[in-house]
Amino acid sequence: MSDGVWLLPYLAALISGLVGGVHCVGMCGGIVGTMTLGIARHPLRVQLPYHLAYNGGRITSYLLAGALMGGVGMLLAGWLPLYLAQRLLLLLAGVFMLLLGLYLGGWWSLLGGLERLAGGVWRRLEPWARQLLPIRDRWQAFRVGLVWGWIPCGLVYAMLANAIATGSPLGGALVMLAFGLGTLPNLLGVGLLAGAAAHLAHSPLARQIAGGIMILFGVATLWSAW
Repeated sequence: MSDGVWLLPYLAALISGLVGGVHCVGMCGGIVGTMTLGIARHPLRVQLPYHLAYNGGRITSYLLAGALMGGVGMLLAGWLPLYLAQRLLLLLAGVFMLLLGLYLGGWWSLLGGLERLAGGVWRRLEPWARQLLPIRDRWQAFRVGLVWGWIPCGLVYAMLANAIATGSPLGGALVMLAFGLGTLPNLLGVGLLAGAAAHLAHSPLARQIAGGIMILFGVATLWSAW
């Protein structure tokens, strides 16, 4: 299998973060908005380190989850012949990217159902996270991001499937790093330019374009699995 094929999970993760950020605004926009209210009296150059700290915590959680899922992929690769394991992992990633595209575009909400199933776990974490509010310093913002990184999210679940497909903890962590970096522009926009970012998040056209791009990535990944 060519090196280009194995770049797909990383490229897909980065672009998923960029185009799927419209969904991130809806999922994480509330907490970022609450954080912004606490520091809104400060100029943007003072606010920015708080937002970077929050997003640093969120991406750290993604890295941990990605390493864990990459480890699962490594175990799977150890149990099956290499050729078969590679194709199964790519098929898994491709299917989840298709589901993600349909979800982002508003055409089928199966991943939304997964979010609701995982909501029970989040209900146990959320009260603890809210005890950290309002945010008073950057370390507190980082800790809020650490907790909020585990919020049930279909977009994150699809990227974790990509992390499994790498077949290694390092590869899984790098997939989630690429994804997290891709989400930064949108979530920083929520904090610093809240009105414009929120308008984008609720634009059906933006969501459909994001969904279409992810479907193309899913088809490319499934094609490479053969």
